[in-house]
Amino acid sequence: MVEAEAVRQMRVLAARGWGAKRIARSLGLARNTVRRYLRGGDGAEVQVRPAARRLDAAEADLAVALFEGVAEGNAVVVARLLAERDVEASVRTIQRAVAARRRALRAKALATMRFETGPGRQMQVDFGQRRVWLGAKQVTVHFLVAVLGYSRRIFVKAFLCERQDDWLEGIAAAFQHFGGVPREVLGDNSRCLVREVHSQAGTVVFQPAYVAFCRDWGVLPRACRPYRARTKGKTEAGVKYVKRNAIAGRRFESFAALEGHLAAWMAEADERIHGTTGERPAALYERAEKAALQPLPARPLPTRVRRLQRNVSNDCLVDVDTVRYSVPHALVGERVEVQVRETEVGIYFGSRRVALHARSYEPGAIVRDPSHFDGLWRTEAATPADGTLAALGRSLADYAAAVGEAA
Repeated sequence: MVEAEAVRQMRVLAARGWGAKRIARSLGLARNTVRRYLRGGDGAEVQVRPAARRLDAAEADLAVALFEGVAEGNAVVVARLLAERDVEASVRTIQRAVAARRRALRAKALATMRFETGPGRQMQVDFGQRRVWLGAKQVTVHFLVAVLGYSRRIFVKAFLCERQDDWLEGIAAAFQHFGGVPREVLGDNSRCLVREVHSQAGTVVFQPAYVAFCRDWGVLPRACRPYRARTKGKTEAGVKYVKRNAIAGRRFESFAALEGHLAAWMAEADERIHGTTGERPAALYERAEKAALQPLPARPLPTRVRRLQRNVSNDCLVDVDTVRYSVPHALVGERVEVQVRETEVGIYFGSRRVALHARSYEPGAIVRDPSHFDGLWRTEAATPADGTLAALGRSLADYAAAVGEAA
């Protein structure tokens, strides 16, 4: 708003022949503002801005009700719905009217009551992923992170995928690392573990293979509430800790080097002073949680028996999780079954096993059995050391005699 005195000064200076630019510089105003007021005549001395639109109490209550209801927290939708009821208000007006309720809903959504579990009761698990340099290549590595709920001991295992077999293998490896089994495992709603989610009833249906796995290990499966990852906040924090502390800014020569680094890092992480408990996880585990864990089963069922169908390529190889394994060359072009287990990869043609390899985790690696290529390459005759025909068993006289007889 420009004061009336400033408008009068504009006119006085304009009457003296001053241009709009000079007047604007003298009065500290914008040139276009000066021009607008000089064009406006007598009625332009005072600029009156319209008062901000405010909703009355009934309209504000209606806006809040729509905001929480059919508008689903969208002020633009509230403005449109009010306009249909002959209540004209800008989106900014609606935002001011529902601001207090918006803050209350946000605080309610973010507020979390820390839930602590007793020794040996719960282990939380989750997967995270990050691009990692392995040798000269950058590869997406998936990390299963498990945290004991009481002592906060942490376990991490790297994978190249995030399938159901990887979940089961990682959870079993965590049990073995901790030396015992908790009473329950809390995970998320990954399709690898959960088949169906019933949000209204607050129930889930787990995958049959996961149920069988938990029954074999004597542990109760649990899943966090959908879209409420904070219910497993210990492992959520653990995933961030692994990304930002264990592997941030590091390069590894191979997948095996990454695994070795993680093994050493876990030991260091268990010796730190935990921010919540104020103790070292390893010490708290030894004092209170170790004895509370259930013993490991004597002979647990295999956690990984994945069966795949593959065609044998022309180079006598089949591809499994970016790793290529050799097959006898006679099977080129044939369809074979690949069974991926925890430590080995078996390849079957019909009911006959034709290859068995140690399982490799190196991305892009080629695992060959030399016997699979026997008879495939021709061997060249050795050249005599002295380069003479005599060394091959004949002399020039023998050939001359042969020519003479022919003549």
